[in-house]
This record gives sequence, structure tokens and C-alpha cells, in this order.
Amino acid sequence: MTTRMLAGREVCAIGFGAMNMSHGYGPAIADAACGDLLNRALDMGHTHIDTAAIYGFGHNETMIGTHIAHRRGEYLLASKYGFFRDPETGLGGVDSHPGKIRAACEDSLRRLKTETIDLYYLHRWDRTTPVADIAGTFGRLIEEGKIGAYGLSEVAADTLRAAHAEQPCAAVQSEYSLWTRNPEIAMLGACEELGVTFVAFSPLARQYLTGVLGAQVDFPETDIRHGMPRFEGEAWARNRTLLIEYTRIAEEAGCSPAQLALAWLLARGEHVLPIPGTSQADHMEENFGAGEIALDPDLVERLDDLINQNTVAGGRYTAKMQAQVGTEDFGGEER
Repeated sequence: MTTRMLAGREVCAIGFGAMNMSHGYGPAIADAACGDLLNRALDMGHTHIDTAAIYGFGHNETMIGTHIAHRRGEYLLASKYGFFRDPETGLGGVDSHPGKIRAACEDSLRRLKTETIDLYYLHRWDRTTPVADIAGTFGRLIEEGKIGAYGLSEVAADTLRAAHAEQPCAAVQSEYSLWTRNPEIAMLGACEELGVTFVAFSPLARQYLTGVLGAQVDFPETDIRHGMPRFEGEAWARNRTLLIEYTRIAEEAGCSPAQLALAWLLARGEHVLPIPGTSQADHMEENFGAGEIALDPDLVERLDDLINQNTVAGGRYTAKMQAQVGTEDFGGEER
């Protein structure tokens, strides 16, 4: 298995994103099933588990604490805070105030049943709290031993540089896949320059690159893909046509479409680490196997030419979701 460096530790090049157990693509799976999946991930060889306070509003972290806290030494644990929800009104938002970060970290430590979170991200920046204050807060949490390192999520390269100057940053987590290429504009280069690991979420393009979605998709409102422009109408029809050649390339490479997407990411650089998520053990095993696949440069070039910001139709987020993501790197329309 290929490895990558993350927060000062060597981990498997394919991480496990735990979100799907609790949030995003349907209802949470049963607690016992969460336990089976998490223990299977470790038995398989996963050494990097990624979660967040917002996933199931604490459910995801609780499952990790309940089912694999006794195996804590076997994995690098990453979690995040940035979103909040008022328990009385159900309303939420983004808050990066240092006091909120500290309180959320304490809550996560209790749910995860651990003394230290190895890598703790700011899930989203509210764009009002000074970046130096945020980085300084993480620095104090590191000094206190509550976290081992910190990261940022969905920020621009300039924001990373400002935070890193105040307190060295270990990782940036953003969406990155063949059909979401924004990090290539500035962030990947900034991470490589600063020695920061780039952690790619939604590396399978929210199931698009697995090739299993049909000609018509109708996601329920509880599914985060509901209303995303790329999955709707003419845009979806156009995007599906790209999968014909994509599937041929996967066959040529001798791997599944999902594995091809992950192997392409690993080929982007030694500092790139994808974290596919799933609630099914067979899919997790398939994803993990991508860490052993090395693509020929000509296949990488063909994939680059086939699926990219110019060939994919539709934006990646709804307007509401886009408002929570910085666009400084993108030079115009979010792709």
C-alpha cells in the first residue's frame, strides 16, 4: 500500500471518510453496522479515519468513540468544527470564533473518547474571524495536548498562507476529483510549497465516477446532492456521456471506475491524499485497493483531457452551499 505523510505521521494513501455512516447520502446506518464498518476499516489496514462534529450532529464522532476508541493507537484521528446548529431552533451556520472552536473541540474529545485529536480542522471559515486568531487558537490547543495538529477546509491559498504564517498548518481538506479541479489553480501548489498535505474529499465525485448512477437521478431532500446543478437535467445528461470513455480507460487500466478516480488523485502528487467515504464494506475494500494502483502517465493525461473544468456541465454546489465556500482561487464561476 502506498503511503502519505499526514500531520507528521505516515498513513495509508487512501483514508476512510466516515461521514456516510451518519450524514449526507441518506439516514444514519444502525449503530451496530457502524461498529462493524469501522472495525473492518482497521482490520483492512486503514490508518486514517476522518470525521466531523456536524456529521449526524455528533453521531459520527460518537460511533467512532463507542466502537474503536479501544483501538486508538491504530489510526490517525481527524475531526472538524466550523458548522453549528442551535438545538432549540434547529437553525445553524458557520462560526469560527476562538471560543466556539475550543468548546467544540472539548465536545468532540468527549464523544470520541480520546485525550487528543491527531488532526483538527476548521471545517469552514466564517470570513469574519481573523485568520491569525483562528490559527493562534489551534496553536494553544496543540500546546495543551488536546490536538496534535490543525488543518483548514475549503479555503483559498491566501488564507492558508496567512494561517500558516501564524501557526504551521498540517493539512487542507477540500473537494477534489476529476470533475472538481479548483485546487489545481492555486491550492495544490501552495500546499506543496508549504509542506502541507492536501486531503481530497468527495474523490469519487459524489458517486459520479463510480459509474453506478442511472440516466435519471432523483435525490431526496435529505441527500446533499439534491439540487446540485451537475446532477440535473441537461447537465447530467452531458456529464454521463463522459463516462463512456472513462469506463473504457478503467478497463484498460485493469481496475474499477472508482479505483481509477482514486489512482488519478494519487498521481497528482505525493502530498495528495484522498478520503473516499461509504457505508458499505465491499465498497470500502474496493476503494482501499486503489492504493496499490499506479497509472501510466499517458492514462493520466487522457483522463485529464476527458473530464475537467471545461468538459463538465454545471456548478458543483447550489447557491446556498456555494455561499459557505471561499472562491478567491477560482477566478470567476465556481467549477
